[in-house]
Amino acid sequence: MEWYQELYIVAHLLLAAFLGAVIGYERERHVGLAGIRTHAAVALGACLFGYISFNIVGPTNASSVVGSADPSRVAAQIVSGIGFLGAGVILRDKGRIRGLTTAASVWATASIGLAVANQMYILAISSTLLMLGFLSLHRVPGWHKWKTQGRRRYVDDD
Repeated sequence: MEWYQELYIVAHLLLAAFLGAVIGYERERHVGLAGIRTHAAVALGACLFGYISFNIVGPTNASSVVGSADPSRVAAQIVSGIGFLGAGVILRDKGRIRGLTTAASVWATASIGLAVANQMYILAISSTLLMLGFLSLHRVPGWHKWKTQGRRRYVDDD
C-alpha cells in the first residue's frame, strides 16, 4: 500500500473518531458511563478493522473455502464484539437496570465507524445526527412523565 493511500485511510479514521466523539460527548455530558474516549475508540477501531478487512488478500483458488478472506466476516465479528463491550456498560442497581441506552450507543457507534470505512459518508454523518436526536429525547417536554407511565423495571440512562 502506498503512503498516500494510508494518509487517505488516516483521514477516514479521524472522521470516524470525530463522529464517535460527538456521540460520546453527549453521553459523557448527561450520563458519564461511557464518554468521548470510549465512543471515539469504538468508531476508530471499527473503521480500522473495516479497512484491514478490505485489504486482506485471500487465496486465488475459489474452490478453497478454508482460509478464504471475506471482509463481511470481520464486520460480523465487530458487531458481536462491540455487543460484548456494551454489555459491560449495563449495570444493575437496586433491582433496576441502567446503561441500556449507553450500551446501544456504543454498538451504533461501531456501525458508524464501519460506514466511514466503507466510504458511506452521508450515511455515517446522518446516523450520527440521528443518534444525537435520539439521545436528546429526554429534553423533550413531558418525556419523563411519559417514560414513567406503566410498570417498567428498567431505567434508561438519560
